[in-house]
Amino acid sequence: MVGSSHEALHRIFQKDPALLTRALQRVLDVPFPEPREIAALNVDLTEIEPVERRVDTLLRAETDQGTYLLVVESQGKVDERKRGSWPYYLSYLYEKYRCEPVLIVITQSSATAKWASRPIRFGFSGWDSLTVRPLVLGPDNVPVITDERQAERDVPLAVLSAMTHGRGPGAAAILESLASALRTIDPDSAAVFVQFVDSCLADAQAKQMWRDLMTAIQYFWRHPLAEQVREEGREQGLEEGRAEAKAEMVLHILEWRGVPVPETVRERVNACTDLDQLETWAQRAVHTADATQLFTEE
Repeated sequence: MVGSSHEALHRIFQKDPALLTRALQRVLDVPFPEPREIAALNVDLTEIEPVERRVDTLLRAETDQGTYLLVVESQGKVDERKRGSWPYYLSYLYEKYRCEPVLIVITQSSATAKWASRPIRFGFSGWDSLTVRPLVLGPDNVPVITDERQAERDVPLAVLSAMTHGRGPGAAAILESLASALRTIDPDSAAVFVQFVDSCLADAQAKQMWRDLMTAIQYFWRHPLAEQVREEGREQGLEEGRAEAKAEMVLHILEWRGVPVPETVRERVNACTDLDQLETWAQRAVHTADATQLFTEE
C-alpha cells in the first residue's frame, strides 16, 4: 500500500508507463518518439555496497528511434544533493545499459519545479564538461482536468492532475471529475488510482472530500486503504454511528462542491437513519447543483 505522496507521484508511472511518454509529449511538448514497448527495470543503482543509490522509478522505452531509459524522480522539496546524484544516475545507467537516459522530475511544488528545471552544469565558465537538463512535471504545466469527459478520455492523466493540483483552490472540481471517470475503468485499476490520489492529498479537507466521493461510488471500500476507515466504523459499533457518519458524508460532498445547504436539508439528512437512503443521497450529492434535489424522487 502506498503511504506517501513521494511514492504515489512516481509509482503511477509504474502502473501506467505510457502515461509518462504522453506527459512528455502533451504537457512538456517534448517530441519523444512513440514507444513500441515500455518495461520497468530494477531501480537499484548501487555499485559499491557502502554507497546505496536508488532511483524512484526506472522504465525502458523501445521506440523506432532507439531505446531510452526513463528515470523518474519524485521531489518534494529543494535538495541540492540531487544536483550531484542525478548526473551520477544518468552516467551510471548509460554505462550499464548503453541506452540514452532521460531524467524526469515530478513535484507538487511550483518552487521545487522551478529549482529542478535549472540545468546542472559541470566544468568552468564557457565550457561545460557535463550538462544535465531535467524535464519537470509540476503544478505549472500538468493540466488541471475538471471536465468529466476529458477525465474519461485519459483517466491516468486525470489521476496525475489530481495528485499534482489536489491542494489548490480547484481541488473540488478536479476530484469530482476524476471520481466520475473512475466509473469507466476496471475496478482493480480504479482502486490503485484511488490510493495514489489519497496519498498525495495533503489538505485534510480535500482528503476527506476524496474519501467521501469514493465511498459514494464504492471504489474506496474495495481497497486495503479502506481498512483503517472501516476499523474506525467498527469502533463506533452502532448502526446509529454508521448512519451519522454517512449523513456527514452527504453534507461534506455538497459543501465541498459549493452547493448551498438549507437548514431544512441539513436537518432531514442528519435525521435519517436508513443507510441505503443515505447512500442514494450521497450519490446524488456528487452531481446535483441544488441540495433540495437530493429528495426529488421522493
